[in-house]
Amino acid sequence: MYSAAMSTAERLIESTRELLWERGYVGTSPKAILERAGAGQGSMYHHFKGKPDLALAAIRRTAEELLATAEEVLGGPGTPYDRIEAYLRRQRDVLRGCPVGRLTMDPDVVADDELRAPVDEALDRIRERLAGLVEEGQEQGRFAPSLDGEEIAAAILATVQGGYVLARASGSPAAFDAAVRGLLSLLAPRNP
Repeated sequence: MYSAAMSTAERLIESTRELLWERGYVGTSPKAILERAGAGQGSMYHHFKGKPDLALAAIRRTAEELLATAEEVLGGPGTPYDRIEAYLRRQRDVLRGCPVGRLTMDPDVVADDELRAPVDEALDRIRERLAGLVEEGQEQGRFAPSLDGEEIAAAILATVQGGYVLARASGSPAAFDAAVRGLLSLLAPRNP
């Protein structure tokens, strides 16, 4: 499943990331992590203090990956609207859901300040980046000056996360796509 060159610690982190996405914190047992990683008993405790420490490393990695993916699109070419559209329409496994969004629905992650922190930070940074794009669009005369960048950024994130939920509930990415199209029609740029 994993590359032979991947270290045991890396296999443990990647296995934990996958299991957290699939099963949540409580459903991710040390035994399941070790089996998925192909690691021997005790290797988790050799590299990490225990499940919470390993889960934190996995959550941080997931948050970093989400941020890198978002920044690649939001920092790309085009107008602010083009970049927001690219973020909303980027390739996603819609029916699987968002790995960070999944963590926000996990009561054990949300209840633990340390585990929740990377999730909060990632969503805050994306929200800030989106708000900055709205403000940039306003400066260029492409978005109405009456828009509140923070509110629009929150609406964009809510559309993405809510779109995942609707798609999973219906078993079809069509609900996600409809939410994206609706939001983009509301954000349609003004002619400068």
